Amino acid sequence: MSDTNSKKHIRILSNSPFFNGVSSESMEELYKNATEISYIKGETIFKKGSVGDSMYVIINGKVKVFEKDHVYDILSEGDCFGEYALIDNESRSASIATVEKTNVLKIERKHFLDLMSKSIAFAQSILAVMVKRHRELDTIQESLASSKQIIEVSNSKMNGLINGAMDAIIMFDDKFKIVLTNASANKILENDDPLQRNVLFFFDDESADLIENIVSNKTRDSLTNKYLPNIVKVIGSQDKETLNEGTISKSGNEQETFFTLILRNIEERLIAEDTINLLTKQTEYLEEEIKELTSSYGIIAEDELMKSAINLIHQVAKTDATVLIHGETGTGKELVARAIHKESNRNDKPLIRINCGAIPTNLIESELFGHKKGAFTGAAADRKGRFLLADKGTIFLDEIGEMPLELQPKLLRIIQEGEFDPVGSSETIKVDVRIIAATHRNLYEFSKEGKFREDLYYRLNVFPIEVPALRDRGDDICLIAQEMIQQFSKKLNKHIVTLSDSDKALLEAYNWPGNVRELQNLIERAVIVSQNGIINWQAIIPNNSDKSEIQKEACQEKILTSKEFLALEKSNILKALKKTRWKVSGKNGAAELLQIPPTTLASRIKALKIDRPL
Repeated sequence: MSDTNSKKHIRILSNSPFFNGVSSESMEELYKNATEISYIKGETIFKKGSVGDSMYVIINGKVKVFEKDHVYDILSEGDCFGEYALIDNESRSASIATVEKTNVLKIERKHFLDLMSKSIAFAQSILAVMVKRHRELDTIQESLASSKQIIEVSNSKMNGLINGAMDAIIMFDDKFKIVLTNASANKILENDDPLQRNVLFFFDDESADLIENIVSNKTRDSLTNKYLPNIVKVIGSQDKETLNEGTISKSGNEQETFFTLILRNIEERLIAEDTINLLTKQTEYLEEEIKELTSSYGIIAEDELMKSAINLIHQVAKTDATVLIHGETGTGKELVARAIHKESNRNDKPLIRINCGAIPTNLIESELFGHKKGAFTGAAADRKGRFLLADKGTIFLDEIGEMPLELQPKLLRIIQEGEFDPVGSSETIKVDVRIIAATHRNLYEFSKEGKFREDLYYRLNVFPIEVPALRDRGDDICLIAQEMIQQFSKKLNKHIVTLSDSDKALLEAYNWPGNVRELQNLIERAVIVSQNGIINWQAIIPNNSDKSEIQKEACQEKILTSKEFLALEKSNILKALKKTRWKVSGKNGAAELLQIPPTTLASRIKALKIDRPL
C-alpha cells in the first residue's frame, strides 16, 4: 500500500468518531494491523444478531444501517460502525449493507486489545473518547427525558382534547382496523373496546360502501379533511342507529397509513329542522287557506235555513266525527269547515286545506300523503304530505268528488285505520286527523254511477251539513253585502256606502249563481268604481234587464227622509255637472239641463258642499 494511501487512511481513522483525539503514533500502530476490504453494491457486511469481533471505518462509498425494511441511517467516508464489538461479545444490534461499491478498514478486537495493553497513551486516549461519548450520551438521555416529558404532556393534552370532543373520532388503518377512538365514538359505537375491529362493520351497507370507496380511491393521497358527501348511518353494537355527518383525512407514511374519521350526530338537528320545516309548511298552508277562504267576515245568518246549518255546526264541532258539507260552488262551505275547527277541541292545532279538484291527478297523491326522495321523476327530496301536516288537527278536503278513484282506498284506510304510506316508501305513518270534506256534487249519485267509492261515501257522510244557496237566504244577501261593503271600503280607503231599499231590491232580485263568492267579487268591484259614496248598482249587477222597473217600483213606494232627499238631490246635481263638464250657467250648462236658474243652482252647490274634483 502506498505511503499516500496509508496517510490518507490514518487520517480517516483519526477523524472517525471513535478515534477522534487519539494520538497519531497510536493510530499508526493501530493501522499496521488493520485490513482493507472492498465490497460490491448491495453486499451485506454483517447481519443483526451475529456476534461481532471487529469494527469498520469507511474509506470511501456508502453503507446503510437497517432492520428488515426499515433503514435507520446512511453512513459514508469517515464514519465507523460495529465499534462496540472491540470491547464486548454482544450480538450486532442492526444489519449493515453497502449502498454502493465501498472500501472499509477492518480493525479486529484482538489487535485493538493488544495495543490497549501495550500502550498506556493509546488506552488513555480511547478511555477519554469513551468518557466523552458517555457524557454525550448522558446529555442525549437528559434531552430525551425532557422530550419524553414534553411528549407526555402533549399526549395528555391531545388525549384530553380528543376524549373531551363531542364529535366521535375514529382512527383506522388501511385494513379498516380501528386503532383509536374517543369517548364519543365509543358511545355511538356502543362499544367500550372497539380496537382492532373492522370499522365498516359499524355502518349500514350504503355508508360502508361510501367510506370504503373513499379510502380505496386512487386519489386518496390528497385526502385531507374531505367532507363526506352523504349522511352516514352508524349501527352500534346494541343495534342503535344514529345519523351522522363527518370528515375523513389520511396520515402516516409509506410503511403505515391511517385514516381519521370525525363524525357528528345530527339527529337532534334533523329533528329540529323537521320541526321548523313542519311549522313553516303549516304556516304556508294556513296562509294559503286564509287567502282562499271566501273572506274573514265569518258566517252571517238571519235566514232560518242558514241558522239550521249553524246549529248543526255547534252539535258536531266538539266531536271527532267526519263531516260532509254539501252546497253549491261559492256558498261558503270552507267557512263552515273553519267554524267547525275553531269550535272543536283541536282548535290549537292546524287546519290544513286542500282542493282536490285544483291539483293535477299525477300530483295529488304526493300532495296528500307525501313522498320519499327519488319516488318519481322530480322527487329531489323527501316531502311531507298534508295529512302529516294536519296530525292532531283537522284536514279540509274541498271538492272531494274530484278525488281520483285510485286514491280513494288510501283515504278510506286513513279514516278506518288512521295510517298511510308515503309515495315510494314502505314505512307506515300513523296520524290522528279529523276529516271534513266538502262537495258541490251529489256523491250518492256519483257512487251509483261508479264515479265514487260507495264505502268511502258512507264513511264520509257520517254527519252531513247542507249549506243553502245565497238566493235561498232572503235578507241574508243584503246583510252580507253591507258587511262586505264596510270591509272593502276600509281596505280601499273609500266612503262607506249604505244600501238603500232600491239597492237591496236589486241585490235580492238577482239569482246569484256564484253565491257568496260571486257577491264578494261584485262588492269589491262596486267599491273600487264608487264615486263619492255612490254606487251605480244597475251597472254592476249582471243581466240587469227589468231591474230599472224593480228600482222604480221600490222608489215609488218608499217615502224619502230629509237626509235621503238631500242625498238624492246632491247626486242629481252631480250627474248634471259631470255631463256638462262643470259648466253651471249659459247654453248647455247644468242649470239649463236641470231647468233651474243659475243663481239657484250655485246656491244649492254651495249648500250641499259640492266641490269640483281637481
